[in-house]
Amino acid sequence: MDDGLDVESGIRALLLLMPRVVGRAKKLGVPDGLASFSLAPRHLSLFAYLLFDGPMTVNELAARLEVTPATVSLMIGELGRQGILDRRTDEDDRRRTIVSIAPAHEPAIKEWLGRGVEAWRRALDPLTAEQRRLFVDTLLAYERALDG
Repeated sequence: MDDGLDVESGIRALLLLMPRVVGRAKKLGVPDGLASFSLAPRHLSLFAYLLFDGPMTVNELAARLEVTPATVSLMIGELGRQGILDRRTDEDDRRRTIVSIAPAHEPAIKEWLGRGVEAWRRALDPLTAEQRRLFVDTLLAYERALDG
């Protein structure tokens, strides 16, 4: 028995599924500890890098987020003024700014990201390492295709 999908059936299934996935992700909302701030899903990637990889420079964040350093600087400036992020001068190169999550907000950010982490863990855990790689690579290819 073949449990596979032809390409057109796969496209149909994903086009029907993706809006539901995005809708559910948006319904998770921002945790109470962060609700008073002007945060949006675009901040999740920035927070995820800082939580998973630790403090980093504006240029490092820009490269990982695939946006310009000016865009990251604006985000960091806004989040810094709100006290969500800490900024300090790099002692080795005073021209560079090191960015980190403010300790007071780290638990709420972990809570916000944790919901997605747990959902991905349940989805990915039953897969083999090769299947997980294929899934991630497929999503990356889809993202690139949307950009043209």
